[in-house]
Formats: sequence, C-alpha cells, structure tokens
Amino acid sequence: MLQTRITDLFGVEHPIIQGGLMWVATADLTAAVANAGAMGFMTALTFETPEALRSEIRRARTMTDKPFGINFTFLPSLRQPDYPGYLQVCIEEGIEFIETAGRNPEPYMPILKDAGMKVIHKCTSVRHALKAQSIGCDAVSIDGFECAGHPGEDDVTSLVLLPVTVDALDIPVVASGGFGDGRGLVAALALGADGMNMGTRFVATQEAPVHQALKQALVDHDETDTTLIMRSLRNTERVIDNEVAKKVREIEATGEATIADIAEYVSGRRGLEEVLKKGNIEGGTMAAGQVMGLIHDIPTVQELIDRIMTDAESIITERLPGMLR
Repeated sequence: MLQTRITDLFGVEHPIIQGGLMWVATADLTAAVANAGAMGFMTALTFETPEALRSEIRRARTMTDKPFGINFTFLPSLRQPDYPGYLQVCIEEGIEFIETAGRNPEPYMPILKDAGMKVIHKCTSVRHALKAQSIGCDAVSIDGFECAGHPGEDDVTSLVLLPVTVDALDIPVVASGGFGDGRGLVAALALGADGMNMGTRFVATQEAPVHQALKQALVDHDETDTTLIMRSLRNTERVIDNEVAKKVREIEATGEATIADIAEYVSGRRGLEEVLKKGNIEGGTMAAGQVMGLIHDIPTVQELIDRIMTDAESIITERLPGMLR
C-alpha cells in the first residue's frame, strides 16, 4: 500500500484520482473507482439540473460506501449553469470533496469552505497553482501538455511542469497528463507528486458509459493520434485526430476564424451524440490524451487499478532497489 498526502486527504487506499470527465463521469464509473480504492469525481454539468445531480449522487451511494466527489468546471457560457444550485445540492447531500477546473474558483470558495469541503483545483501552470493555494485550495492537479482536453497555452510537459509545481507549492500536488499505468504512478511520486490523475485511461474501462467503438478506438490509436484545435482562439484542446478535427484546423488555418466559425464542429453535444453514444469516431471532436499510446485493453476499473498498484509496488520494491550499489 502507498500512503501519501492525497490518500490521507481523501481517505482512500490508493493515490489515484479519476478526474471529472464530461458525459463520462457518472455514478457507474465513479462508484467503480471508489470501490477499487481510488478517488473518483462525478461531473456536475453532465446533469442538466441540480436535482438531476442529486439523483445521481444518491444512485452512486447505492453502488458504493466509499468516498467520491463532484467536479465543477467553471467556464464562460451564453447560458450560465446554475452553479449555486448545484453546489447547494452537494452541501445538502453531504459531499465532502470538490474538484474545480476552468476559471478561478475563488468566488465559490467561501461556500465550499463554510460547508467543510476539501477542494482540489485543476491547473495548467505554476502561476495558476500558486493562485489556487493562495485562495485556500487543499490540493492541485497539474495538467501537463500531454493531457486530454485543455492543456493551457504554455506547452510544458508533465516531466518539467510537475516538479517545478511541487517546488513552488506547500499543498499536495497530483500529476495529470500522460499517466496511465504503474510506471507513471512511480514516476509521478519520484517527481514529488502525491498521486496521479487519469482521464483518458478510465474511458477505456468496462464501466465507462460510452460506446464500445470509442473504447476500442482508444486501444487502436497511439500516442501520435491526437491533435490540437482552437489554438488560434487561445482555447487549445487536445482531441482525437479525426475528420472533424481536421476540418476545424482547416478553418483556423485561414487566420480569420472565430468561435462562430467552428462552433458546429466543436460542440460538446455533437461529440456526445455522435462519438460517445453512436460510436461514430469521425463524427465529432473527442478529448483524448497522448496516453492513448499506453492503452492496450479495456479492463474493469478494479482490474486496472489493481494492475497499476501491483506494477508500481513491484517497481518500488524490486526493480529500483536492485539498481542500488
């Protein structure tokens, strides 16, 4: 067993986190992660209303008695989500752990802290991590350039971003971006992290509520099969390199693209309906990390986490000590 500040913070057995995954992190996946001894976060905005989130929290509790949390991604929107309503549901349902991402969560920190919640904030730079620490976040998850979704605009990989963040902070740091096996966990710990976060790897599990064709695509693709879109808008996103992503890059290449020009292609709803539900891998944009190169099967969550921990402990207790002279 590996004990770190992250296992202590969340009261879990393993220093592994399943971060918020839009449309994917429902009770099915998150409860499976919790039962396997790791920390899972359901994604609040997957559910259209606060009451729908309440129902999912209660469903998760019929599936696990282990700790889990809720993810909130704060983003600008034409139709602003009812963040206070979602947060109130979390308070009423006794949620103890919140993962925040996107914009600075500072406006909501008084609500979270007054409710006694622990907050981990997802960052893509040291400056953002320092800000998260200064406003009272209990931990940060630092996303390297390899990650799925939004890696920020600095293009610093986990190998450098993780240790420089650890050097700058006093609170626990979780490694995110490019992690998917026991070797990654040991590397993260060696670089100073207190645990690792996995997103793409958890999508390729039996419990993930997505089309089997998407899971198989994550197995079949390798580390070169992602691409970056929305760079011209300084809202970079790493996605599977498919026909829709190519179309977006073509529009951006004109040098005059606006969000309106690409909105129909990058719509989250399009990705949900075409890719996640129908399994049409070419039909919409789908966030995926370079860790695809390390995905070779579709295990249960329990099998995946057990394998990661067995491999990590073997590296720590057998391979590395054997190198000492």
